[in-house]
Amino acid sequence: MNNEYDNERFFEEYAKMPRSRDGLSAAGEWHQLKPLFPLLQGKTVLDLGCGYGWHCFFAAEQGAVRVLGLDLSRKMIEEAEKRHAGQQIEYRVCGIEEYEYPENRWDCVVSNLALHYIEHIENVFQKVHRTLKPGGVFLFNIEHPVFTAGVGQDWIYTETGKPQYWPVDHYFIPGERSTRFLGCDVVKQHHTLTQILMGLLNNGFELEAVEEAEPPAEMMSLPGMKDELRRPMMLLVKAAVRK
Repeated sequence: MNNEYDNERFFEEYAKMPRSRDGLSAAGEWHQLKPLFPLLQGKTVLDLGCGYGWHCFFAAEQGAVRVLGLDLSRKMIEEAEKRHAGQQIEYRVCGIEEYEYPENRWDCVVSNLALHYIEHIENVFQKVHRTLKPGGVFLFNIEHPVFTAGVGQDWIYTETGKPQYWPVDHYFIPGERSTRFLGCDVVKQHHTLTQILMGLLNNGFELEAVEEAEPPAEMMSLPGMKDELRRPMMLLVKAAVRK
């Protein structure tokens, strides 16, 4: 994962986002992601790209006995330790690609809006499969390929500033995409839908759910939210290791 999140200006802007201030209830995808979680009572959970630790804390609340949150950003980990400490929760400054992924260690691996920073995503899938116990679940939310293939990841606007359409280009050419996010230059990685789903299947996972995130009805009054129904922004995937 790239480390823009340790940029002071970027981190300050990130902290102002509703999902940063108010947590999971302010995340438009949470109403779809939450039901996909397996039962976590007595389980062990690994969070790849844990950010502020919202999902780590959720796992602990659900009865997980051990939770490890990894993030490349020292600022994120420091914030997670302030906000979401717990006896069962450990945080570590560590990139998703750098973690050791010990064999048969975790019951559930979760990743929220982090894997689109990873270039060789199939390598991560292979390592996650190795570290999950038989019957373990890999649950992640990644930026949708239609979103990451967007030109500059932004709308084309009318002269009056109204979003006109979402341009998609070079869809079948995976790799680096540069965009402006929160006033900073951010580098992400585009992966096609085939890469994501077949990458899981080719590494031994069984697909249990694939959903495209839609904001809930109660958020439709928020600025710009209706435009989120014009193209998918996030892809939610639940995959499992055979028992």
